[in-house]
Amino acid sequence: MHDVSYTPGTDALHRIGPLLLQAQDLTATAMLRLTALDNSAYTHVAGSRASLDLLSSVVSSSSLAGTDLAHVLLANPYEGAQFAGYPADDEAVRAARHAEAIPKMSGHLNDAVHQLGLCATGCHYLAHGIAEDLVSAQDHKPPAVQQTAGAALSPAQYDALTALAVGGKLYESSTRGLGVTRVATQDGTRVSIATYRALAKRSLVIADTGTSLFQGQKITVTEAGQRALAEPRPRAALSTAAATAPKVTAAQGVRR
Repeated sequence: MHDVSYTPGTDALHRIGPLLLQAQDLTATAMLRLTALDNSAYTHVAGSRASLDLLSSVVSSSSLAGTDLAHVLLANPYEGAQFAGYPADDEAVRAARHAEAIPKMSGHLNDAVHQLGLCATGCHYLAHGIAEDLVSAQDHKPPAVQQTAGAALSPAQYDALTALAVGGKLYESSTRGLGVTRVATQDGTRVSIATYRALAKRSLVIADTGTSLFQGQKITVTEAGQRALAEPRPRAALSTAAATAPKVTAAQGVRR
């Protein structure tokens, strides 16, 4: 936006209009992120309120940037024809209209740049602040909580827990033989029964045993599970087998 150049009139509309639409998309995206963050387990982490306030300021600044860009288009002198009976603008009148409009348009454009700069700064500090909050929350867990947390989740377990937080059921399939217990998730994520049992053993999920398995027992993510989801997703461990495996070479002239 710093480098945008335009001529008042149709050219300005074609160059500024897309920037206005992009600013509106930014506002919509920031609003979605604010809603998701407000509905997440992160709100239980110390310091999360400041992050929510900061993200709401990003929503505000991006919205103001869109308003500033709309004001640029409002100040833009268009070249439509006058009402009947009025003389058409000559070149001098057109030049005067442009000279009057350019300072107004430039002022609104500079205001939009300022607001978008605030958005960028806010997003930078937001990402840094959330990461620090999560690390601090992990470091300051009571010893009892740290002991019961056990080993860190694997990426597959974390993904399974995320899917079950959306919705899931434990059921026994009658079409593939009795005694085969399976997990069904609302978003279609495949969760093995072994992964589910590993999560249940750590009290991260619980099933409604008051319902028959044939009807489907609703799976609920416990408070401990919600705390686990508030942590960053674990990274998959890099395989070192290929690097450490001994190389076997056949001696020349020897048949196997």
